[in-house]
Amino acid sequence: GLKESIDDGFSNALSSILDANITTGLTALILFIFGTGPIKGFATTLLIGIATSLFTAIFITRLIVDWYANRNGNLDFSTAITKNLFRNININFLKKRKIAYIISGVAILVSLGSLFTNSLDQGVDFVGGRTYQVRFAEPVSANEISETLGDAFGSAEAKTFGSANQLKITTKYKVNETDNAIDEEIRNTLFTELQPYMPGLSYEEFISDDQGKTVGLMKYYKVSPTIADDIKKSSIWAILGSLVVVFLYILIRFKRWQFSLGAVAAVFHDVLIVLGVFSLTYKYMPFSMEIDQAFIAAILTVIGYSLNDTVVVFDRIREFFNEHTSWPFNKVINVSLSSTLSRTLNTSLTTLVVLLAIFIFGGDSIRGFMFALIVGVIVGTYSSLFIATPLMYDAVKKGDAANALKEKEKVEDSEIV
Repeated sequence: GLKESIDDGFSNALSSILDANITTGLTALILFIFGTGPIKGFATTLLIGIATSLFTAIFITRLIVDWYANRNGNLDFSTAITKNLFRNININFLKKRKIAYIISGVAILVSLGSLFTNSLDQGVDFVGGRTYQVRFAEPVSANEISETLGDAFGSAEAKTFGSANQLKITTKYKVNETDNAIDEEIRNTLFTELQPYMPGLSYEEFISDDQGKTVGLMKYYKVSPTIADDIKKSSIWAILGSLVVVFLYILIRFKRWQFSLGAVAAVFHDVLIVLGVFSLTYKYMPFSMEIDQAFIAAILTVIGYSLNDTVVVFDRIREFFNEHTSWPFNKVINVSLSSTLSRTLNTSLTTLVVLLAIFIFGGDSIRGFMFALIVGVIVGTYSSLFIATPLMYDAVKKGDAANALKEKEKVEDSEIV
């Protein structure tokens, strides 16, 4: 009946929900500990989001569903179109794993090749640069200013800072040159490009230190390459730290290191391919694809998303492994992947719809961030199905074969004795 189905659904999904959210939460926690500035803020938002979404998924949704069911409401979980969608799926994922390994191997080699030859378009956070806080008489478009200054400096980013008539402008133009003449040149160029938005303002008024001024250059500071290196190191430690913690958590929950290996290997796979795509395309895209702290946040979001998908599959494998003890291990794997396919694809498609909407209708300043997430979701969905679980299966198979060989050798030795 409906009420029994609801009880079973919520109770059986609980372990999967907790595992998936705890792995993402651990990633956010490491991000908060090792991150700096915007990364720490992003981690805080992510942790709040995980806590609130867990509460709504486990309690609020259950409350509403139970209330409706108790009123003898007809609660349908499908439409005429989706009723038989993803039903009776039986795909032999393991049979296709070698093809997937080849595709992923080629993608990783291309990504590494591009990273070593093309490198990445590193932003101010990672190479240093100059930041200017500029106030205008009227509200201005940050995207429009970014395009104007990008043409002048080659690389510049403007973000609304506080009120709509104030921007924070960053550029890595001539970052390694520290002469006062260079600072003066950049301020001059900045004033020239922004003058159409500040009619009647002279250069002297623009750069003056007058505390009472309401329009012009309000603040200026420089991020040195040394500070940028520190930010870069903390970002790398944040990623590596999150992977170590996730490896240990999955090891504790699933009792076999092969599960941890599959999950972490899939995450490395996803991160390398996202970096490779950025390295291959940043020169040709019509929007900024600079690697900054926001990009690191995107990478860690991809890690959390990929792990979320993978853990759901692993949870189903554990469930079937205990329920169907007579099934061979490869059947457990294939049936688990097939039975969670609808959840995997539905989650990915709904996430992609939101990301694409923000990518298309959002501002230029967040398009690079959104692009990283879109690529990450697609690659993460693929790796959960064709990389994480097959790698875990191969590792278990080799481990079992090695144990069987050791047992055989023990028997032979005892017979000789």
